[in-house]
Amino acid sequence: MTAEKPKIYIDGKEGTTGLQIYDRLAARDDIRLLLIDEEKRKDTDERKKLINEADLVFLCLPDAAAVEAVSLVERETVRVIDASTAHRTAAGWAYGLAELSQMYRERIRESKRIANPGCHATGFITAVYPLVQKGIVPADYPLSAFSLTGYSGGGKKMIAEYESEEKPESHFSPRIYGLNLKHKHLPEMQAVCGLSRPPAFCPVVDDYYKGMAVTVTFENRLLNGCPSAADLCACLAEWYEGQKLVKVHPFGYEGMIAAGSMAGSDVLTLIVNGHADQTMVTALFDNLGKGASGAAVQNMNLALGFEETTGLNV
Repeated sequence: MTAEKPKIYIDGKEGTTGLQIYDRLAARDDIRLLLIDEEKRKDTDERKKLINEADLVFLCLPDAAAVEAVSLVERETVRVIDASTAHRTAAGWAYGLAELSQMYRERIRESKRIANPGCHATGFITAVYPLVQKGIVPADYPLSAFSLTGYSGGGKKMIAEYESEEKPESHFSPRIYGLNLKHKHLPEMQAVCGLSRPPAFCPVVDDYYKGMAVTVTFENRLLNGCPSAADLCACLAEWYEGQKLVKVHPFGYEGMIAAGSMAGSDVLTLIVNGHADQTMVTALFDNLGKGASGAAVQNMNLALGFEETTGLNV
């Protein structure tokens, strides 16, 4: 007797992340997508019905709407993957970055509630978490980071601005934002890495569609053991050895790092450069891939028992 295919519902399919998840899943024959009638997509009763009919629900909604959607779940067996920031540091929610450790991977497999990481946070955490866990980076180290991203990360409104024939002159060059230094991804960066303070973080959006480069810098003399940049590269390579979706480039990247290099891929590559005194670690990936929908599909695969990279671009 053939097992019934898991039923999947995407609440908020019309947004950038929701559409990306839908496009990835629509081609698969090992799941069944539940679709809401277009005229009822904001009907709470109809959404509630589909949420509780599904085996797994993706929430691709603003924070407040995501919290409301979780309250609509009545069946205990329904699994939820929330792509908003609402639950990334919430008690009882698994943080969906499996490569951090076997503990994180098992939590994703076992939990009914999974928080999909933020894109900037994914880059920062993959670079910093192993170094904190190994005792190299002190919890109170004054970390700073910057992130270059394509405009697709800003959602439909920003995409329309950049692709408009009336695009303002300011949009043709990189634009620094988050100037209050209170970016919404900071709480998860701090909490997941176990830091005593949030990093100083500067995001930058540029005139290209997708791709992201998150860079963290270190003064090696302030790190435990005074490691060199090559030592840090070796540490990260050991931590992520065998991972399919997080890789570490051999030490000493040649040329320039282009932030859009990993567009279309679901793999994140860590690139370490520097010398005995200073180090920079750059996480290079697709903000719509490992930074959003690719990560969400990976977490679904783990939660439902599929091979981890099914449907992903590896």
